[in-house]
Amino acid sequence: MFRFAREQSVINVGGVKMGGQPGELPTVLCGTIFYHGHKIVRDEEKGLFDAARAEGLVLRQAELAEETGNPAVLHLFARTGQAFLRYLDFVEKVWNGPLIVDSSDALTRSSMARTATEIGYADRTIYNSISVALTSGEREALQDSDVDSAILLAYNPADGGVDGRIRLLEEGGAGLERGLLPLARDLGMTNLLLDPGVAPLGSGAGSALRFSVVAKARFGLPVGSGMHNAASSWGWLKGRGAAKKCCDAAASALQQLAAGDFVLYGPIENAETVFPVTAMADMMVAEAVRDLEVFPQPGHPIYRLA
Repeated sequence: MFRFAREQSVINVGGVKMGGQPGELPTVLCGTIFYHGHKIVRDEEKGLFDAARAEGLVLRQAELAEETGNPAVLHLFARTGQAFLRYLDFVEKVWNGPLIVDSSDALTRSSMARTATEIGYADRTIYNSISVALTSGEREALQDSDVDSAILLAYNPADGGVDGRIRLLEEGGAGLERGLLPLARDLGMTNLLLDPGVAPLGSGAGSALRFSVVAKARFGLPVGSGMHNAASSWGWLKGRGAAKKCCDAAASALQQLAAGDFVLYGPIENAETVFPVTAMADMMVAEAVRDLEVFPQPGHPIYRLA
């Protein structure tokens, strides 16, 4: 384990803190709901879903967060603006923590930023994401919104290595005239989270882990990823249900050991395996950095589960 020479910033979104030195704060876990292909969703366009099952998933993530000490964020995916409004109506009844708002459609993402502002959710909303694919409509929506937290997706399609990702953050490239960091700040983002973007296993997934260490050392900002994507894209795991769940959880732990502050752990159903593994890894990291004069904050898993 290690301690960074550069001071590490800590951000606070909706009462959940992320960042700091490894071993200081518990890893924040972000489970995705209403994702493409989610069996509880009956109509992705209209946002029709099984509310009872959805509530059970959200409440279970909250229970595990309380039990382990690993804070939770609800990663809310919506195909359309109409679906997003339905999902928000549901969320208002069952969840009062931070939200990551996400869509595969740029127009929907833009409407998410505007809607979050209109209904007073901006201070608990994390925009996913500011990337090389950011549209002019998204820029305008973010500038006009009160949302000030965003994930910066540092994946550089022109250079997928660590150096290419760092250049994308600082200078731009791949069609982007400016670096993601100055761009995000000009758009009013003050809480910045760095995500390297995870390639499939065998196609450079491991570089995302090295990026996490380099980025924290260089910028002092919270880092994390959807490292589970490396496991979910691994063809060898197809049809191996139990093994796949194990690898998903192990991937999250690998991100932690690479100085990760948050983990986008994928389908919220995986909370049952991811939270215990994450808590265990956090406890080990906290024990490992004691000699470096880094001490866990109150509420850390080491105080709840040791």
